[in-house]
Amino acid sequence: MTGTRGEEPDGGREDGTYGAASSSTAGVSGTSAAYDSASGTSAAYDPVSGTSALTGTAGTTATTGAVVGELGAVARQTPERVRDAAALVTRGRVFSLNWDLALPDPPILGRGSHTHTRIDLGNGFDDRLDSFYPQGSSQWDGLAHVRGPDDTYYGGHRTAAIAAAAGPLGIEHWARRGIAGRFVLADLVGHGRHGGDCSRRVAYTAADVTAALTAQGTQLRPGDVLLLHFGWTRWYEGLDRAAREALAAEGFFASPGLAVDQETRRWLRGLELSAVAADCPAVEAMPFDMSGPETFLHHTLIAELGLAVGELFDLAALAEDCAQDGVHEGLFTAAPLHLTGAAGSTANALALK
Repeated sequence: MTGTRGEEPDGGREDGTYGAASSSTAGVSGTSAAYDSASGTSAAYDPVSGTSALTGTAGTTATTGAVVGELGAVARQTPERVRDAAALVTRGRVFSLNWDLALPDPPILGRGSHTHTRIDLGNGFDDRLDSFYPQGSSQWDGLAHVRGPDDTYYGGHRTAAIAAAAGPLGIEHWARRGIAGRFVLADLVGHGRHGGDCSRRVAYTAADVTAALTAQGTQLRPGDVLLLHFGWTRWYEGLDRAAREALAAEGFFASPGLAVDQETRRWLRGLELSAVAADCPAVEAMPFDMSGPETFLHHTLIAELGLAVGELFDLAALAEDCAQDGVHEGLFTAAPLHLTGAAGSTANALALK
């Protein structure tokens, strides 16, 4: 699809002058990945050979610089990295990142409403959910959610394998292991360009996000969960019923998110994240064109890099706390639904500081 109301071109900035060290890691050969805004690359990643300086492995056409396997990039959450992330919990604060399952209301992006029935047992209650969409509210896009432009899924898998009841990329693989590691929150309301107005398509480039991280004094490391705070869920909660219904009817409405330009895709390859999650509907700016990786960032995020992609995360309370104490990192955990063969799940995510 093409842009609609309030559209801003990808990047929205002409000079592209931002740039800073965007990634460093302890215990991984002392390697640091510095982001170069001029080339749009990270020093830890060679886009020519497809080789990562951190993993020492060469990628394939479908999975350049990524981790091949049932877990995808979640495999980067090594025991050492999880242990280091746990050490960041110093205040004992716990933040649920899960929005109300009934929101958005009406549902958006073609999903439907569930019906919640409370069953009186006489000595207590049970519950039943009908027409439940696991990706209707705070959600994970699993590795089976999007295939690449060459009709293969992450790792080169074909549709026949993914369609099987217990395929190689079902959400159950994340569910069995769990998702845990260091999170870094990039506050794109406090250090961004849209000022919390989520009615416009504002596309954030690698330089934009790096500038926000630099302003916070935060660096990314391999294996991290990058949380992008655009303020979308709180903005949506402030809409009246008529405005919500208009969004639902529009389909791919305007929303801030990541840009789909070459610079941003190269930056994402070089970061070697395990997951990226945002409080907006698609992580990438909407509307978008799903015809190829140059216009649809999910092709890069999921089909190529194998990232766990979170959408509609409720990041408002966490972002407020980070702004108050100046600490934008901590321990992230999530337990996706153990639903064999599923392409997505409710988020079930927590952040601890």
